[in-house]
Amino acid sequence: MYYNPLMQYEKLAALYDGFMSDVDRGGWADYLMRFIPKGADVLECACGTGEMSIRLASRGLNMTAADISDEMLMVAERKQREAGVPASRLRFVNMDMRTASCHKKVDCVVSCCDGVNYLTSRADAMSFFTAANSALKPGGLLLFDVSSRYKLSRVLGNNCFTDNGEERAYLWQNTYDEKTKLIRMELSFFVKKGALYERFDETHIQRAHSVRELTSWLRETGFEPAAYSFMTGEAPKEEDERIQFAARKI
Repeated sequence: MYYNPLMQYEKLAALYDGFMSDVDRGGWADYLMRFIPKGADVLECACGTGEMSIRLASRGLNMTAADISDEMLMVAERKQREAGVPASRLRFVNMDMRTASCHKKVDCVVSCCDGVNYLTSRADAMSFFTAANSALKPGGLLLFDVSSRYKLSRVLGNNCFTDNGEERAYLWQNTYDEKTKLIRMELSFFVKKGALYERFDETHIQRAHSVRELTSWLRETGFEPAAYSFMTGEAPKEEDERIQFAARKI
């Protein structure tokens, strides 16, 4: 089963960066630059609002950034213009990460912030890894992170979260299925419109892939993978909430 991202990130696209404001995107980009050679050609899949692609392009990389949501790409292109990043350095395209491709081979394929979690089956994850392998030059690198099984099952799973902001708020209710390893996230957003609030709802489904599964699938699709505790060069630990993968094309 694959949960189509076209069914989400519609109205949320305009609010997404506000809800992610506590994430150190600059530090995240610097971490990725530890793996990526200077001046590299990079394809980012599931780029969202372009925050990471804009930062990586500003650090001298040649970026093609892809997402399946037109709404997210519209926000990303506006931010690119505001940041003054030229089209020669960064271009955005609508693309399904399972069939990702470039007109020429790239040095690195990147997917940040749970893109692979939204691939809710082995077949869909393998499709992405196969597509990434085809897009890469010999010896090229696939970089992606996932929310860990510990995080989705123990931290987020079967829990409820709220954010009671003045201009916007949300109610976030999760249900985790131990058998399928799927988490269903029901989100209700409230955005202030004059004296009232407009409500809209979205459903997100992710899978809690294990490190063992992902490592096996990467090897099957022609990679030599390594996994790290996020933002470090150390091996993952049991209670890590985010795990970084760096997989070299064989």
